[in-house]
Amino acid sequence: MNLPESYIPILIQAGVAIGFVAVSLLGAHFLGPRQKKGNSVKNQSWECGVPVEGNARTPFSIKYFLTAVLFVLFDIEIVFFYPYAVNFREFGFEGFLAVLTFVAIFFVGFIYVWKRGALDWDK
Repeated sequence: MNLPESYIPILIQAGVAIGFVAVSLLGAHFLGPRQKKGNSVKNQSWECGVPVEGNARTPFSIKYFLTAVLFVLFDIEIVFFYPYAVNFREFGFEGFLAVLTFVAIFFVGFIYVWKRGALDWDK
């Protein structure tokens, strides 16, 4: 198998990444704390002496997760504006059109989310 020399660093990085994941998972499994089975007092939830209310596995509203995903999505959009803002003179009119297209795509997504009611907290 003859690989070009440019692939060797990529394969080394992939090997190191896979090795790190494997060592981390095996280390956590073998070196991590052991949980005792059963219903002992030691394994129960406890918060500063306040009696426990309900179950810790209570499901969250999907609105919480949708808001988090939307925040990340539009926050990442702002991150992509930084290189444009620093180099906008070098990009010229083509760069302006590219950024305008980028904003238009996100704006269409924002309108879609708005029309679907994802931003209505009362529902």
